Amino acid sequence: MIAPKWQLPALVAALGFLLWLLSPILSPFVAALLLAWLGNPLVLRLQRAGRSRNTAVLLVFLLTFGLIALALLVLLPLLWSQLVSLLERLPRLFDWFTNVALPWLSARTGRDLSPLFSRVGATQVVQEHWQEIGDFAKIALGYVGRSGMAILLWVSNLLLLPILSFYFLRDWQPMLRSLHDAVPRRHAAIVGRLAADSDEVLGGFLRGQMLVMVMLGAIYAVGLWLVGLDSGLLIGFLAGLVSFVPYLGATFGIVAAVIASLIQHGDINHLLGVALVFTVGQLIESYILTPKLVGDRIGLHPVAVIFAIMAGGQLFGFIGVLLALPAAAVLNVLLKYLYEERYLKSGLYGAGAPAALDPPRPDV
Repeated sequence: MIAPKWQLPALVAALGFLLWLLSPILSPFVAALLLAWLGNPLVLRLQRAGRSRNTAVLLVFLLTFGLIALALLVLLPLLWSQLVSLLERLPRLFDWFTNVALPWLSARTGRDLSPLFSRVGATQVVQEHWQEIGDFAKIALGYVGRSGMAILLWVSNLLLLPILSFYFLRDWQPMLRSLHDAVPRRHAAIVGRLAADSDEVLGGFLRGQMLVMVMLGAIYAVGLWLVGLDSGLLIGFLAGLVSFVPYLGATFGIVAAVIASLIQHGDINHLLGVALVFTVGQLIESYILTPKLVGDRIGLHPVAVIFAIMAGGQLFGFIGVLLALPAAAVLNVLLKYLYEERYLKSGLYGAGAPAALDPPRPDV
């Protein structure tokens, strides 16, 4: 029998272990919960305006997925045409590599590298490493087979998302009441307060971060289009979408834009234009968008943010990356409570001890 004081930690540990085991199938449920949580304030506003819960949920559901469908109908054909255009220019990249980059590398290394990339050189390399290439082909075919199953799972998750979102949004209030009733009564007040604090932190952070992602993607897309990249809209929006991971959006955007610039133009002027676009975008994000829309709502140092994302990815994969910052925000609320209201007032810290007993702070 577990002692009463260890029952709650044991329950939390068991739930955490269960979530870790189920992490491969949790993606649609987590995404649906997130959409329901984001849509619930609008549902409550419609209810206060006189709509029933079911009517308000249906309106918000149709509005949300209608906007998503409209965005996909408008953006996907445009992005697809840009991707096709980018792939059509790959032969130009090969010409640039063989006529410009390869001679430059040969001059710097003092070795003639062109035979390695000619047909005769490539054939010789294949013959010398035929066994290794065969082994790699087997691995690649196995990966393709696993990728096919992953695509089927992704499609099924995508089809589940609207269904789960609707039910979560419809039953949001009963679920919250059930969770509240399940909390031990002596802890109900503090759990309710911590939940409200976490909800405020998460709401402000996520809504602000989503606006930053959209606006940053628009800045990158317009800037690269003005520079003259035909695939600028595709690269810009993708860079904005992955910018929720610090520095990943800018890194991906710079690498992709440099490659696209070399394929399309192959000169230094357009590369400088790409550098200017991402420099301006990062300055706008750092000094205008993030301070105004997000601020310091999550309360974490940038190093802690990067560590949280890497730890989430290591423990739970892609779903861990998505949940890293929300989980870190909630954990930060809990740690702040434990530090300020438990540790600082405990005998371990020495609350009420004479000030003369306090050691001097180091002068750093």
